[in-house]
This record gives sequence, C-alpha cells and structure tokens, in this order.
Amino acid sequence: MTIFASRFLVISMVVAFVSLAGWQADAETNRVKFPENLDQLVHYTTVRRGNVTEHILTTPEAMEAVKKGQPIPNGTHFVLVDYRDGALYRYFVMEKGSGWGADYDDRRRTGDWQFQWFWPDKTINMSENTARCQSCHQGQADSDYLYTGYRIPRFNDTPVE
Repeated sequence: MTIFASRFLVISMVVAFVSLAGWQADAETNRVKFPENLDQLVHYTTVRRGNVTEHILTTPEAMEAVKKGQPIPNGTHFVLVDYRDGALYRYFVMEKGSGWGADYDDRRRTGDWQFQWFWPDKTINMSENTARCQSCHQGQADSDYLYTGYRIPRFNDTPVE
C-alpha cells in the first residue's frame, strides 16, 4: 500500500466514524434544570461499581406512574448522584418535557427526555458531552429510556441494589 493510499484510508475511516456517529462532540446547554427540591425526590436505587457509588432518585409521581405501568409525567426529573471514593463528584439529571424531543434530530432523540451533567455546586458541567448520554439511553426505548426503571416496582422504602 502506498503512503497516499494509507493516508487516504485513515482519513476515510475518520470521516466515516464522524459521519456515522452523527453527534456533536462538545458539551451543550439544553432545557434541563437542576431540580429545586432534591430532598423531596425518592432515592429508589443504588448502583456500585468499584470506587463509584450512584444514588438514583426521582419524583414520587414518577414512581407511582411506573408502578402502574403509566407514562412518566412531563416535568419529571431522574437524578443520579455520583460519588467517587465516598465524596460527591457530580450529578446527572434527566428531565422530561412536552415536545422536548423535537429539539433533536431522529439520530439523537430519546422521547422527550433531555440530559445534563452538573457539578456538586449545581452549575452545569460543560466538560461532559450529553450526546453520549442520549446515545446510550436510546437503547432503553422500551423502558422510557431508563436503565433502572425496572427497579422501581421492587422499591419498598429501602433503595434497591
């Protein structure tokens, strides 16, 4: 293979990857707001991975809707509280709003959910790429884009692990 052909192949692969991904590589602002009353959300599950502990919380109304097999209401927040080595590291917030999916093309849409990362002081973490979040959560369309929603029916006043 000539040097020209080799370079052409590498450049072609990079262009193909970027084209197929279809998502921006930068952080972005969107409609997600940090919930005003974090202490009123229900801590329904905890996920542990090595030195990372994630407490996942949502509204009582979302809990009730999932238990009844109904759609999760607009205005719902799901919050992942991310601890590293026992210290608060950041928050990940999913928020659902009527028509919010229309803010994105089909390749990024996750129903009417939008995603945002926040620092411990609750300011937006602009170093995180929310398009990655959408990409992963798209695979959970059958569970309203939630990874841990199946744990909600098992919740009985103690976070499910």
